[in-house]
Amino acid sequence: MKIVGFACQWCAYRSADLAGTLKYEYPSSISLVKVPCSGRVEAEFILKALADGADGVFVAGCPKNECHYRRGNFVAEMRTSILSNILPEFGLESSRIAFLEVSSSDAKKFVEFARKFDERVRNLGKNPIRRDFNEKD
Repeated sequence: MKIVGFACQWCAYRSADLAGTLKYEYPSSISLVKVPCSGRVEAEFILKALADGADGVFVAGCPKNECHYRRGNFVAEMRTSILSNILPEFGLESSRIAFLEVSSSDAKKFVEFARKFDERVRNLGKNPIRRDFNEKD
């Protein structure tokens, strides 16, 4: 299972880092990509991650009204919501993507989300549209 998480550097990535410091474990299926702001995660990044083999993708940003770039988390949540509504047209379940808002000090919330999202994606199974990397492009 492969899950990609785009995490803002100010809150979400720091909460994941704190989880490691506190020895909280979250699934090894999750690979985090540190981004300046969750609002910088374009829809094409999420779709590309899915096309390239991710079984699930989440975007994690600052809590409401705490975004360091004012509205980035609102933009990210809106993009994720729109994408989840159109994923079925690509043959994918809408629950393969998610948005999380988490503060930098809330490692427990990050870990709980990571575990639940991993379980949700595992229940869906492998991504049916993922590329077979053994074939040449």
